[in-house]
Amino acid sequence: MIELLANNPLLLLFVVAAIGYPLGRLKIKGFGLGVAAVLFVGLAIGALDPRLSLPSFIYLFGLVLFVYTIGLSGGPSFFASFKRQGLRDNVLVFGILLFAFGLALAAHYLFNLKATLTAGMFAGSLTNTPALASVLELLTSATEAVQAEPVVAYAVTYPIGVIGVILAIQVMQSLFKTDYKKEAIALRDLGASGENLRNITVKISRQNISSNSVEGWRKQENWPVIFGRLKRGQDLELVHPTTVLEPGDLLSLIGSDEAVQQVANELGVITTEHLELERSELDFRRIFVSNSAVADKMLAELKLPEHYGALITRVRRGDSDILPHGAMRLELGDRVRVIARRERMSELSEYFGDSYKALSEIDIMSFSLGISLGLLLGLIPIPLPGGIRFQLGFAGGPLIAALILGTLGRTGPIIWQLPYSANLTIRQLGLVLFLAGVGTRSGYAFVSTLSGSGGLAIFIAGAIITFSTSLLTLILGHKVFKIPMSLLTGMLSGLQTQPAVLGFANEQTGNDLPNIGYATVFPLATILKILMAQVLLSLLT
Repeated sequence: MIELLANNPLLLLFVVAAIGYPLGRLKIKGFGLGVAAVLFVGLAIGALDPRLSLPSFIYLFGLVLFVYTIGLSGGPSFFASFKRQGLRDNVLVFGILLFAFGLALAAHYLFNLKATLTAGMFAGSLTNTPALASVLELLTSATEAVQAEPVVAYAVTYPIGVIGVILAIQVMQSLFKTDYKKEAIALRDLGASGENLRNITVKISRQNISSNSVEGWRKQENWPVIFGRLKRGQDLELVHPTTVLEPGDLLSLIGSDEAVQQVANELGVITTEHLELERSELDFRRIFVSNSAVADKMLAELKLPEHYGALITRVRRGDSDILPHGAMRLELGDRVRVIARRERMSELSEYFGDSYKALSEIDIMSFSLGISLGLLLGLIPIPLPGGIRFQLGFAGGPLIAALILGTLGRTGPIIWQLPYSANLTIRQLGLVLFLAGVGTRSGYAFVSTLSGSGGLAIFIAGAIITFSTSLLTLILGHKVFKIPMSLLTGMLSGLQTQPAVLGFANEQTGNDLPNIGYATVFPLATILKILMAQVLLSLLT
């Protein structure tokens, strides 16, 4: 069997994925590894024989697919985060990495490690391949034996650099009793999560209601709801921003349970009527957004009330319903719930596209062009003080390019965004390829070095660095800086620059919020770890 797998790398890849993926679905007392189980199966199989190692192309290809799709989906939220707490998040990461740097120095003297091993251990315990590459670049004139030392230390500490963070997240979310669904609702303004929306009908009794328009009241009172249908006497019509309400009107409200209850109390009383079910004059339909001309446009730009006499009351993105607003940008794959007169529905369907088949396809040209730009960006040498140069590499280049392109949305006729379902599929495929490749390539070196002289000390030191920095990040971030765990687990993944941990965090939270935290701190974390690994080597040599 070993001979068969060694001679057939594609077979090896799919065997690792076929065993690891379902294994990650198993849960013991609520704990499950998720997709990260593919990494551990790869380590186990790779440990059997040095030939059971997938080509580097597989994990690099997977890494590029994963970080690029993450960047596309997280771009708008990433740049918006700097208007909120992005600086705070990066200051926290800077402090944590200084702490990790200090632990590496302490381990060097405590365990009497070589400078090369210390630098490799630092890169491995924080799972940063560019940092290892920068160390090897400083050793170009050294012997092959010396050049191998940081690689060995990296291989020994890399697996615990993944496992230790996953365990830290599992432990701390249990201790903190984290409610990820509640956090997602509280953070819905980030655009990464939806909420349970409710539709009710209110009979207006507020006496001064006619003194302002619907839009005026909404801005004045900060009402986070959508006004749908209005029934006055026997006439049923859609509510427009300029509509003026009167006492006795029946009005449908759409929003979260808390929001509609609050607004209903301020307007009048909830009735047993359901205007949303009256379809004699006004109808509703869920329509797929598959027309590229509509994608990345703000709802206000579409001017649906003026052009079609229509109103969007909900946007379903993935499995979440999101309350629409004028500045909201539609994405390919969204399903919009539209209210309009029955005779206008076919026009609206044609306008939005409403093609499920089109959403299963991706624009290969824009997808490939975006990744090419990212790879070129990753190859550019960036000079730093002291004559040091570094590259963003296969992870940093595509991620930063995708963050920018995802925020732009479109450039003329080119749409950079992917349909929601296509993005998730490619992201999952990329992560599995990455985990299987890294696992098989690290397995044998991990076991053989761990069992040799000095390997145990390197492993213990790396485990201390990983677990200590992870716990400190989660405790300080959540208890001191009051960062929600949904974002904090993504930040920890970005601090580790580790897609496997991000995949685990996404599964734990059940939403995309970790992607925002990951993208916010990843660039700075990558640069800092490259510099710190080189400083360690230079300082201790």
